[in-house]
Amino acid sequence: MRLPEALTLGEGVTPCVELPTLAQTMKVGRLTAKLEWCNPTGSHKDRMSARLIARALSCHVPLVVAASSGNGGLSIAAYSAHAGLPTEIAITTALAPSYRRAMAAHGARLVEAPDSLARWEHLARRVAEGAFAATNYRLPAIGTDPFGIEGYKTLAAELAGSERPDVVIVPSSRGDLLSGLRLGFEEIGGGMPRLIAVEPFPRLARVMAGEDYRSRFDGSTAQVSIAGETVTFQALAALRATGGRAVPVDDAAASRALAALAACGLHAELSAAAALAAVEEMARDGCLAGRHVTLVLTGSGLRDPGVHNPAPWPHTDERSDAAAPPAMPGFLPPRTETSVQQRDNG
Repeated sequence: MRLPEALTLGEGVTPCVELPTLAQTMKVGRLTAKLEWCNPTGSHKDRMSARLIARALSCHVPLVVAASSGNGGLSIAAYSAHAGLPTEIAITTALAPSYRRAMAAHGARLVEAPDSLARWEHLARRVAEGAFAATNYRLPAIGTDPFGIEGYKTLAAELAGSERPDVVIVPSSRGDLLSGLRLGFEEIGGGMPRLIAVEPFPRLARVMAGEDYRSRFDGSTAQVSIAGETVTFQALAALRATGGRAVPVDDAAASRALAALAACGLHAELSAAAALAAVEEMARDGCLAGRHVTLVLTGSGLRDPGVHNPAPWPHTDERSDAAAPPAMPGFLPPRTETSVQQRDNG
């Protein structure tokens, strides 16, 4: 599908910076960081949203709906506003005020659900009424509409167009970015980097060890952008196809990595900083010596509600007097039966 020119907000072609000091410290051949927070709304999600909203326009839908913990919802709200499409974002009470304000500024209607899975129930009702789902809403989870995942192939093209890395470290929840990178590198040819999924507690790691990917994986984390108790087959397939693995990184390790990146001038969100902690874990056995490793720093720390390490991060008790727009309560139907989401989105 050709992306209509009117939809782009200038996403893509983000900087890739060298991190020689960290590479030397961690005994990595070469370490680079792809700064995806340089996309228009501050995260990698813009690559996906441009394609998703183009698809929604082509389907002549009356409404775009999404479930989000922050970056995705903000991106979808911005691109939908640019396309002139009404948007509804299902959230939980945990969503940071900064995201609420930003989504509302783009005209998105916020619907508050009691928990993450209840957001999907709300989306299922909206899809049955004719809305276009810009995020997953099915159980077992299957990820985002394939048209959105197409957008992540552009990141693979950018990484392949310079000096292709041997290993790409990807903060991951349901594997949309992992899948898009895998598909992109496969289409480009010339060698497949090893994809590494970073997660805040063992989910994919347990699946790679033999557990059913359709299970629920309990855990709590401040890494809100990659939180959640579900995984997808597309994430598992991407790791298997590239000889990859999943590396769990707890909040303490992610906070230390956040401070290390900040010392290099990079202020990442906690979920993105976890990628550096994964490199540190993998490098212990020397497997990254002589290798070119790229961190995909998916989002900026400027809006991050995650826990920062208080030692290297001075802070004050100042609080903003601006109140976040209130969320609108939603009425949630019974859980829907498992089926294929892509079928509903055409």
